[in-house]
Amino acid sequence: MARGRKKTAAKKRVAKKATAVVTPAITKANKAVDKANAGIKAATAKVDAANKKLAAARKKAASTKTAAAKKAVVSARAAVAKQKATLAAAKDSARQAKALVSAANVEAKAAAAAAAAKEATIAYEESLVGKAEADLAKALAAYEAKWRKARAKKDAAKVKSRAKKEEAKSKAAAKKAADKLKQLAKPAKKKPAKKKPAKKVAAKKPAKKAAPRRKAAKKAK
Repeated sequence: MARGRKKTAAKKRVAKKATAVVTPAITKANKAVDKANAGIKAATAKVDAANKKLAAARKKAASTKTAAAKKAVVSARAAVAKQKATLAAAKDSARQAKALVSAANVEAKAAAAAAAAKEATIAYEESLVGKAEADLAKALAAYEAKWRKARAKKDAAKVKSRAKKEEAKSKAAAKKAADKLKQLAKPAKKKPAKKKPAKKVAAKKPAKKAAPRRKAAKKAK
């Protein structure tokens, strides 16, 4: 088994689901919608009031038929038209504000989805890292077992070869020792003593007699 590597359990990261987030853009758009709705309410009330005034002016003009009454009807009609235009503008503002809210919501959802996708990618990457560590430990253990088996086989072959060589050496040494013992066990053969040649004695020459000194001295005189 692999040694020196501690197996650590990878923490599982849970990917977050995409949820709508209230962004500043959404808040601003909602405020615009509230303001537009308030404008519509106020404009509607003014339109109703203007319509009542127009109805009253028409009633008065029908009964009196005076120029002033007719002029009041025209003025009331213009006021109604003005208030209706204001109401239409308020409604248009409300539509634009609602469109801004929709756009802001879409953007917020897209941002949330992007964040969730990033979280999911990170979680997946971390799970792969954990799996890689587990797979590595498994692969190392398998490789070590395979390597040890092959090495043991190789070493066994080397040991067998060395044993044969050592056995051959041992047999050669044993044979040599046996031969030596055989040689030592045989009785030693005595070598015949060599005769020394006799020394020749040289014949002594007779010594010359010395002449008497006196006679020699006389001759010299």
